[in-house]
Amino acid sequence: MTSEDAGGTATPAEPPARRRVVLTGISSRAWEHPADRGALTALRELRGFDDVVKAFFGMWNERGFRLMYLASAIRVDHRQYPAVYQRYTEAAQSLDIPELPELYVRQDPFLNGNAIGLDKPFVVINTAAVQQLDGDELRALLGHELGHIRSGHAVYKTIMMILTGWAQSLSWLPVGSIALRAIIAAMLEWWRKAELSADRAGLLAGQDTAASLRLLMKMAGGGDLSQVDTAAFLEQASEYDGGGDVRDSLHKLRMTLWSTHPVPVARAASLRQWIDSGGYQRILDGDYPRRDDDATASVTTEIKAAAESYREEFRRTQDPLVGLLRRLGDGATEMGEWAGGAAGRARAWFGAAGEAAARAARGEQRTTPPTNGTDSTDRTDGNGSNTDGS
Repeated sequence: MTSEDAGGTATPAEPPARRRVVLTGISSRAWEHPADRGALTALRELRGFDDVVKAFFGMWNERGFRLMYLASAIRVDHRQYPAVYQRYTEAAQSLDIPELPELYVRQDPFLNGNAIGLDKPFVVINTAAVQQLDGDELRALLGHELGHIRSGHAVYKTIMMILTGWAQSLSWLPVGSIALRAIIAAMLEWWRKAELSADRAGLLAGQDTAASLRLLMKMAGGGDLSQVDTAAFLEQASEYDGGGDVRDSLHKLRMTLWSTHPVPVARAASLRQWIDSGGYQRILDGDYPRRDDDATASVTTEIKAAAESYREEFRRTQDPLVGLLRRLGDGATEMGEWAGGAAGRARAWFGAAGEAAARAARGEQRTTPPTNGTDSTDRTDGNGSNTDGS
């Protein structure tokens, strides 16, 4: 069955709404992956760093991005796409977000969404999301984007854009380019963990585990799930993780190293693992950090938690290459120590980057927006992963 919204768009008829828990005062730290949370806590401790990055991004005319969508997309409210607006308000209510960022729907056949901006971030979803997702799946997608905004992921997403431009400018200097590419690779690893964080936020917003998994299945295989099965999809994830031999491991490294997003089966497996670990239910039961306590978060503690998460991931995975490394030595300990050390070095680097950005903000004003901030690149990378959105 379908129903017509005010704009004449057919949307699936909704079953009776379940009562969702309002997570009063919840901090974004509750849903952030430990590796993501460690990076963000380090960023937040650098007082004023966010303001510097926002000023730097202002040179690239953030207002222009909003005007572009205001001119070429549909701004969602109670009059335009009211069914979408209802799901949006429900997602925000669950995550205790009192002030809704603007939401736009743009014409695009690719199932995706984006969170854009720093000072006044807004959310954009594609028409494919409206057409292919049921209400529960759409709520999870919108919660995913709200999770990005609440975590402040746009800050270091912007840094990635800056660094990418620098790497291109310095490509004629082999040493400088190699160093920047190493930093970009580390930040892309952060961004992949940030996507896992946002998936958790989407689940908390909708509080429907089946819908969150269906959303990832639709991102992998399109909108029709009548001939696919969740258990079989998770079996694919298990085979992707541990199947084949070292050659397959190297192919996976090639697929993911320069991607902003984990592959859909890996995202589904990670979300399922978080649910099975009890982390999701603990939050629904009221056991979660509050926003009022964010200022007391310890960088040292979060970096240790990030290192431990990498150690646990190293122990848990059945990847053939990781298995070989385990047999050769205490790879889990080495991986954890590497992750913790890298997070600490990244914090020091962010401080230097903030000073550089401040100097740039006081200097020559740049008038041309970065090429990867425009609509033309808001698509997929070579692996089918979207470079900017969900």
